[in-house]
Amino acid sequence: MDAAPTPPVTLVIFGATGDLTRRLLVPAIINLTRQRLVGEDLNILGIGIEPGNDEFLRGRLDAFLNHLNGEEQTVKDEAWESLRRRISYTSGDFTKDDIFVEIGKRLGPHANAAFYLAVPPSFFGSIVEKLAAHGLTDEKDGTFRRVAIEKPFGTDLASARALNAQILAQIEENQVYRLDHFLGKETVQNLMTARFANMIIESLWNSRYIDHVQITAAEIVDVGSRGKFYDATGAMRDMVPNHLFQLLAMIAMEPPNSFDAEAIRNEKSKVLKALRIYTPEEAKTHGVRGAYTAGPLNGVELPAYRDTKDVSPDSRTETYVALKLYADTWRWAGVPFYLRTGKALTARDTEIVITFQPVPFAQFRETEVNRRLPPNRLVIQVQPDEGMSMEISIKSPGLSVDTTPVSLDFRYADKFDIGKTTGYESLLYDLFIGDQTLFQRADGIEAGWAAVQPFLDIWAKDEGVPETYAPGSMGPACADRLIERDGRKWHELGVILHSQAKNGK
Repeated sequence: MDAAPTPPVTLVIFGATGDLTRRLLVPAIINLTRQRLVGEDLNILGIGIEPGNDEFLRGRLDAFLNHLNGEEQTVKDEAWESLRRRISYTSGDFTKDDIFVEIGKRLGPHANAAFYLAVPPSFFGSIVEKLAAHGLTDEKDGTFRRVAIEKPFGTDLASARALNAQILAQIEENQVYRLDHFLGKETVQNLMTARFANMIIESLWNSRYIDHVQITAAEIVDVGSRGKFYDATGAMRDMVPNHLFQLLAMIAMEPPNSFDAEAIRNEKSKVLKALRIYTPEEAKTHGVRGAYTAGPLNGVELPAYRDTKDVSPDSRTETYVALKLYADTWRWAGVPFYLRTGKALTARDTEIVITFQPVPFAQFRETEVNRRLPPNRLVIQVQPDEGMSMEISIKSPGLSVDTTPVSLDFRYADKFDIGKTTGYESLLYDLFIGDQTLFQRADGIEAGWAAVQPFLDIWAKDEGVPETYAPGSMGPACADRLIERDGRKWHELGVILHSQAKNGK
């Protein structure tokens, strides 16, 4: 069934002159316009601190899109020209009342509106309070008012609870859309379909058949110019309670009783609440961290993290983290989930690797196969090349009983024309139609922070520094020790990309 166009709505973007708006939000809306999922009744009102008028913001976006696509192509883009006419701008201070009075005048009392907070987290709570104080979140006569909030949602359990309390004191949970752009990826959205629409997969999706799960979000880029933000955040806060835990929840959730948004979010929250909360002693042995040193990366000499601009020279912030977690449910009893994320690594690679239990070796007892038969693995590639690969063993040609691993591969780009998408198309579309399936709920947010809080606590007290690792490597040696003491190994970063390149795919 084709998706229906969105209802009339004004998207009010706080922070409209920032990088997120021009690089992700506006290109996503252009794509939705091309697909006829939004029409002439969608308007954008940009809010920013910089002085300017409507043409100021339009010109900013023109310049970026020309640089992105080539000037001739952008000028001839009917979707952009149509959207461009419906973009307006007003400047003001988010902490003052004047800007909210102006927004009220522009919207009127009976317009649908979605407020997008593309601003630093310190503004989240105060903007929602101002919106509510000026009646801008009141839903009257069948109209809707929604608030979309980018991560990070808190910096620890206490701050997440405080922010939830501050926001939910002003608006209802069904008005809050907490975004995680990973959930806009086609492969992530397909996880539920791949599981629940395929009996061959779902029937094996439990501790009887699965040995362990690895979830990786590796980046090849370094901290770069984000030193001030990153030194106050680190890899754990930046990636684990949001991106990695959302992937974990979709892998580990129970089948919902319907594909209704609340049914799905209920099951995801149950998984996050089931994550084992470690004691301080357990946290010391179940989590490790690292920071990259100076060295070459992609032909460029990279400074050590501690020598990066705006980073403290005695910083103890991590650029890499690896965890071993358990979801204490009947389905996943005893199955470890290994999570890792880091910067300046050997490849850009976000993936989920499901490793199945080894087969019984009775029939191979007298052969060499017994010593080298690898387990089956399902590799779900989230980015950069979305797809899936099932690794199985087959007999090699010849008279002897010998096996070789092969991969059954699927890539979205080979089967579907998914075009140049930003990952925000589905998130914005769902925001406009009121579908919260892909958005995080308050209890899930807090459960995620509760699971990582023991690690944050012991690292805050620890006087040591993160273990170092070389740029372009797989990460620090402590991460290898974390998984190898269980007789397991990390899946090689970027290995699917390499095999595709070799095969000319």
